[in-house]
Amino acid sequence: MQTNLADFIKGTAEGNEAEAILRACVHCGFCTATCPTYQLLGDELDGPRGRIYLIKQVLEGAEPTRKTQLHLDRCLTCRNCESTCPSGVKYGRLVDIGRRVVEERVPRPPKDRVKRTMLKEFLPRTSLFKPAYGVGTALRPLLSKEMQDKVQRPRSAGHWPTRAHARKMLVLDGCVQPAMAPNINAATARVLDALGVQLIVAPKAGCCGAVRYHLNDQEAGLDDMRRNIDAWWPYVENEQVEAIVMTASGCGVTVKEYGHLLAHDPDYAAKAGRISMLTRDLSEIMPAFEEQLAARLRGKVTERIAFHPPCTLQHGQQIRGKVEGVLRAAGIDVVLCADSHLCCGSAGTYSVLHPQIAHELRDRKLANLEATGAKEIVSANIGCMTHLQSGTSMPVTHWIELVDRALAA
Repeated sequence: MQTNLADFIKGTAEGNEAEAILRACVHCGFCTATCPTYQLLGDELDGPRGRIYLIKQVLEGAEPTRKTQLHLDRCLTCRNCESTCPSGVKYGRLVDIGRRVVEERVPRPPKDRVKRTMLKEFLPRTSLFKPAYGVGTALRPLLSKEMQDKVQRPRSAGHWPTRAHARKMLVLDGCVQPAMAPNINAATARVLDALGVQLIVAPKAGCCGAVRYHLNDQEAGLDDMRRNIDAWWPYVENEQVEAIVMTASGCGVTVKEYGHLLAHDPDYAAKAGRISMLTRDLSEIMPAFEEQLAARLRGKVTERIAFHPPCTLQHGQQIRGKVEGVLRAAGIDVVLCADSHLCCGSAGTYSVLHPQIAHELRDRKLANLEATGAKEIVSANIGCMTHLQSGTSMPVTHWIELVDRALAA
């Protein structure tokens, strides 16, 4: 794609990156075939190719409008288009750059501005979100149906193992997961403890930075990333841990990009690169223990399980088949649904900002999952789990919780 960037961004780090991405696009349109919003809305500007044209125009000096902003906002950033693209266009990075530029130039309506500000200031702060979520669960029967969907009763975390092991790994606690699903990391700690690995939480680590970064408060998002690096660095510098484990694939895809996002920060570039290299989704850790799990779990889970692979896992991190492989090695009948490559509609804060599209995508996904005949749905990201659970009575859990229950049995 021929480009002629405007002076305000030409020659900058972001401008050079955007230009390289734009020039890789060959207008083929393969991306539209797998774009959830294009499938729903049928508008070229609500598909990757159309959004790329919009971003190109803005970066070349065209004045963006509220309509430009809306088309970019409606992108789920599921990155399915990246998996489909034959030219390797890094659409996710391009849309981040385009959104930031448009955000600076197009004022948002007051209601939209207030909602986005509340999300980016409230969700990343566990000290605020956790007690508020507790109050919400206590008052859940009094809440509207829309709020009840978001405020679901968390499962008890249970005990955290206290045994010390020679093998140690860090785990990110995250921002909303400790309140909404404290059992996920506790279950991970119990499973790894049974396999001879000690899981450690760095006290000062928190939100991975994705919430603020993808709501266009990119500097605040980068500050969240720097805080996590500082919290983890003593463990990493002294080689006390062999990996940083992510139990939420949405966090994992962001932490794996720290090295790129902070590459131009002289104080953090090298550290960020090291952190990204050590970061592993839980599904990348567990295949090494397949034989041990198979010996302990075979015959423990008899019902069929449906696995929903989050977009941040299969498209963002390009990890496919690992969760299913671990579960099948343990003798579990796990299946994928039709169109398993498509987004469920959660997409971080998207389900709050664009509920109509999010609910339509959720209902399509649930229809396909329920058609598998499974008795339980498992996933690998807290956002997907909460969003799917809001539309079904079938239990939706993290796949490591299934393993934890089977070990306990």
